[in-house]
Amino acid sequence: MTEMIEEAIKYIRQQGSFHAEVAVILGSGLGNFTESLARPTRIPFTGIPGFPTSTVKGHAGEMIHGYLGDRPLLVNSGRVHFYEGYTLDQVIYPIQILHALGVEHLLITNAAGSIRKAHPPGELLLITKLLNLTGRSIYAGEEEPGSIFHEDTLSLVQKTAERAGVALRNGVYAGLNGPSYETPAEIRFLRLKGADAVGMSTVHESLAAHRLGMNVVALSCLTNYAAGILDQPLDHQEVIDTSLRVQNDFSRLVSEVVKTLAG
Repeated sequence: MTEMIEEAIKYIRQQGSFHAEVAVILGSGLGNFTESLARPTRIPFTGIPGFPTSTVKGHAGEMIHGYLGDRPLLVNSGRVHFYEGYTLDQVIYPIQILHALGVEHLLITNAAGSIRKAHPPGELLLITKLLNLTGRSIYAGEEEPGSIFHEDTLSLVQKTAERAGVALRNGVYAGLNGPSYETPAEIRFLRLKGADAVGMSTVHESLAAHRLGMNVVALSCLTNYAAGILDQPLDHQEVIDTSLRVQNDFSRLVSEVVKTLAG
């Protein structure tokens, strides 16, 4: 794996600078944020040695180096999931690459289902805790850390959202394997466990980044109500449509958080 990472870094460096202290991972339907970057350089995931490629609608599948003002930024537009057939090592490989490129602060975003009726689709959620319900962990044989998000950073992000005029809730994110959406019974179980949002990513990326010493921030865009809350079927297109509807607030929040982390 070390040799593969070295090969990947060598290839990426040949494409341009690709160095930044802050990086962002964009979830389903959230890739429009990259339009705010100046002087972007793009590399398809398919060109990076060992890099897994997303097969899910709404994931562009490229690494981008660009600038927000005068601040350099790395962006992974898209990610992979277990349900696409990838292993845990493959899921966290992009995190290892970002770390090797010099990233110290990682902002992870996702599209998630809301478990609580009081949190409607379109709201943004600052993740304060993770529930790993995937049955897999990079801490296999060890105890996972209770919380990987620093209180000072969480407070700083909330203040940043207030200055940007973007409403931001705090909440707990439950990560499952997919590919199917959860059943109403599973959602009731997650609610009893204290979860506010549910999705199929973010948990292992966050844990891997924390273990590598990165400061991690995670944001969910609540794109739909989870199963059983409303009397209607779940549809991935709703995820994409809601992401597009809130893209201006989301992009503004991500931009301001990046500037705060870089500062």
